[in-house]
Amino acid sequence: MSRITTALVLLAICSLPAFAQAAKGVDKQSERVRDSGSERTPANNGNKTDTGAGRGFDFGRGRTPETPPLPNPYRLSGRRDVIIKAVQDVMRDRQLVLDDAASKLGDGIIVSQPFTFTKGAVVSAAELSRYADVPSSGDRGWTRGRYTVTVEIQPIDGSTANVAVNAKVEGRTDGATGAEWTTLRSSGLAEDQFLDALIVAVTGAAAPGRALPQP
Repeated sequence: MSRITTALVLLAICSLPAFAQAAKGVDKQSERVRDSGSERTPANNGNKTDTGAGRGFDFGRGRTPETPPLPNPYRLSGRRDVIIKAVQDVMRDRQLVLDDAASKLGDGIIVSQPFTFTKGAVVSAAELSRYADVPSSGDRGWTRGRYTVTVEIQPIDGSTANVAVNAKVEGRTDGATGAEWTTLRSSGLAEDQFLDALIVAVTGAAAPGRALPQP
């Protein structure tokens, strides 16, 4: 009888750690976060795509794609005299003043006077970088930006012509020796904007892939 009692006491002592572990144990199953995917490799969340290495890359989703620049020269449908008048109208609408001395209307060459599109030390650098390739080297305090537009019309036949638009972009710095204008390489933005407006003025419709400008 003493042997049975001793065996029961030993069994109870051995069982105490197991009961204690069960009492303070945590149900790991309730803490697991699973998704519907079957893959369980490290750092991969399977079909769960909102976080972790298994997320789907969505670079560019929802962005408006960049509009490609218009061909320059641009083949435009319209009589030469109609295009010349439209160029002058677009210049006036865009606050560009015709340079009578430099223009040769009889040869289809229309030149504007320099147009200041930005001024002020705070905004000039940012605006210049849109219209021109601004050198990153050197600490230059740009205070103004201007461009001159030259339009050349070359007739193909009686109803179409090639229209080339070129912009000379300049940036100004003010130093101890006075104001200095530096010619910069155009980014093509001024040319594209002018061509876009000219196409609408001549044809009454936007260029392919473009929308009509908002009034």
